[in-house]
Amino acid sequence: MSTATAPFDPRQLRNVLGAFVTGVTVVTTRDAAGVAHGVTANSFSSVSLEPPLVLWSQALTSKSYPAFHASSHFTVNILAEDQVELSNHFARSRDDKFDGVGAEDGLNGSPVLAGAAAHLECVKVAEYPGGDHVIYLGQVQRIGHAERRPLAFGAGRYMAAYGHDLSPLALHLGSSSALPMDAVREIILALPQLAEELGGHTLCLASWGNHGPTAIYWEPSRQPVSRELRPGLVLPLTHSASGCAFAAFLPEEATRALLEEELRQPSADRQGKAQRRERFAEELAQARRHGVARHVGQQESPLHRQRVNALSVPLFGPQQRMLLALSVTAPAARLAPEYDSAVALALKAAAEGFSRLLQQALRSAA
Repeated sequence: MSTATAPFDPRQLRNVLGAFVTGVTVVTTRDAAGVAHGVTANSFSSVSLEPPLVLWSQALTSKSYPAFHASSHFTVNILAEDQVELSNHFARSRDDKFDGVGAEDGLNGSPVLAGAAAHLECVKVAEYPGGDHVIYLGQVQRIGHAERRPLAFGAGRYMAAYGHDLSPLALHLGSSSALPMDAVREIILALPQLAEELGGHTLCLASWGNHGPTAIYWEPSRQPVSRELRPGLVLPLTHSASGCAFAAFLPEEATRALLEEELRQPSADRQGKAQRRERFAEELAQARRHGVARHVGQQESPLHRQRVNALSVPLFGPQQRMLLALSVTAPAARLAPEYDSAVALALKAAAEGFSRLLQQALRSAA
């Protein structure tokens, strides 16, 4: 292990500190005039369980420092792995950071961001000088946890967080240990040609993991819909075609807990829980009726950074047990979302062939 004995400059110190991988948070508050403020911070840390105390630090030069200094409350929003753009958004200095951002008011009006992995609503109990920063100590009053994989940051870049005990195989397949790997590899090898046949759209193969729908392979094709596609990405149940497919075709008990947690979170469209439940139930009914789940992009996707449409079909094993979801995604102007569109029908036909492949492999292994 190398040790620096000579004086170091700030850049060297920043590099050393970057070796400590952290989560990513957006801390929010609301000032006396009712204006919401938010800033990206990875300086967050837990302090105590009894009483429940947390801390974070803010640069004294930050534009929102006066608001946080004067406020009695703040909310720590722990970002999920698909919220890189949201992190970048709040890291920039700009007016009206909450324009177009889904959020609900927490304690004393401090915004709780939609889609976050978790959040802690706090009352500020102290603040301390910390060089060119100020350290805020907060007592946690209320919490929320969406069971989504958190976003990580280290060495100057965003990272995905995985359990140390996951092997490379488990990393890509989540908890789906029953999948026949030879058949899955054969399906993956067929995806580039299928993507071209469907119009050059992006394809995603997802399994059901410990935290819900988990992408195990992306086929970006010649017109990739995003640069942020990676295996292991956990997809939401209620705001992705893959999630809708799993919710529609898996047994209800497999998805119930995750669905309830998602419905408890604030949504960008500001609909209530009952409205969202009713709307999603209709989407599931349509997916079962047509054999295709869909997501119709009404607003810009945080992952794809544009408005997209997506269609997803189930891949079944023996006894019509859903094993995988196969989805196609494209900019909304390029992909018709109708259940009987040419792309939807071709995707269903491909899924039937892939399902037979999975079923044959599993029967052979029995």
